[in-house]
Amino acid sequence: MLVKWIRCRVEDRTGFERGQREWAGLLGEPGFRGQGGGWGRGRPDEAHIFCFWESRLHYDMFMAGPHDGLAAEQNSTYDRADVRLFEERQEVKVGFQVHFADADLLRAAHCRVRPAQIEHFMRMQEKVWNPAMAGSPGMLRGIFAEGAGSEFLVLSMWDSATERGKYRDAAVDRLEARAGLDDDVLSVAGDVVDLVPEWTV
Repeated sequence: MLVKWIRCRVEDRTGFERGQREWAGLLGEPGFRGQGGGWGRGRPDEAHIFCFWESRLHYDMFMAGPHDGLAAEQNSTYDRADVRLFEERQEVKVGFQVHFADADLLRAAHCRVRPAQIEHFMRMQEKVWNPAMAGSPGMLRGIFAEGAGSEFLVLSMWDSATERGKYRDAAVDRLEARAGLDDDVLSVAGDVVDLVPEWTV
């Protein structure tokens, strides 16, 4: 599965949200699996959109066809967009489905990994991070995906900020040490996203 992560620095919030509803036109596109997003907590003017496709081929067909028409109304509402593509490598919780309705927030962690450490980093994701998140109350589902240039995305959906906060406070420092994260990564960035139900397709 292909994951597209779009970050937009929004200037016209009302216009952007109105344009976001136009993406309902994705329904029925071959290979489209679902889309959702919301506003980042780190930067209140930054919108995050996550779109899922069965394959790169289906995505490329969409981009060559209907994409520009759906995007037209939104183009003037933001001044910067960062788009990244990732290929699924692991499920954080078994049985991942593209489903946003039961989630309150989403955590996106963008990891830049030292090339020589990719194999170790992926193994630690499978053996250390995934089981810890999957066993945390309130973590609904997640996906671990690989992008270009030794970049990875860890995407997790949570039923509440409270439950995600408990996991963060109780486990993260210990898990980082156990996984040897500092030896594997050049940087970890990302944001917590408050999902907007009206953006779900």
